[in-house]
Amino acid sequence: MFIQTEVTPNPNSLKFLPGKTVSNNGSFEVIKKEETDNELVRNILSINGVTGVFLGEDFISINKNEEVNWEDIKHIAISLINDFYSTGKEFVIANELLGEKKEEHTEIEKQIISILESKIRPAVAKDGGDIKFKEFKDGIVKVELQGSCSGCPSSTMTLKQGVQNLLCHYLPEVKEVVAI
Repeated sequence: MFIQTEVTPNPNSLKFLPGKTVSNNGSFEVIKKEETDNELVRNILSINGVTGVFLGEDFISINKNEEVNWEDIKHIAISLINDFYSTGKEFVIANELLGEKKEEHTEIEKQIISILESKIRPAVAKDGGDIKFKEFKDGIVKVELQGSCSGCPSSTMTLKQGVQNLLCHYLPEVKEVVAI
């Protein structure tokens, strides 16, 4: 199995492409290995310097602290991913592993979510991250940036010039977008 890597706008995040499905139920981020029972995610989080793992549909983004070089992490992560898939597993995260409940949203929240998912998420995923709607109140949209986007130097500009401008253009009720 050949695993490709791609750099992201965040110098402390690297995107790993195994050429297989990673998550068949949306994105998933883990920062502490105690937060999951998933063997691959726990092993990656055990690598010295790794600060988080983000699982997208077809990629794994790994975040590291600034003091560690990618050369110290990259080959270990690739080996762990290869070992995981070589056992015949189809997904890193499957439907049954996520117990997320569906929330009821207002009409404006549904419109915000629709714009985020159709126009913004695909671009953010290309950079190894994700954006999730959290709340809309008093004209302010709160979102959570995950994967390569969390802690990225350019995420504030992307949030204000990209996400906020787009949402304000389509939905006059939206006045501001903030990351939580």
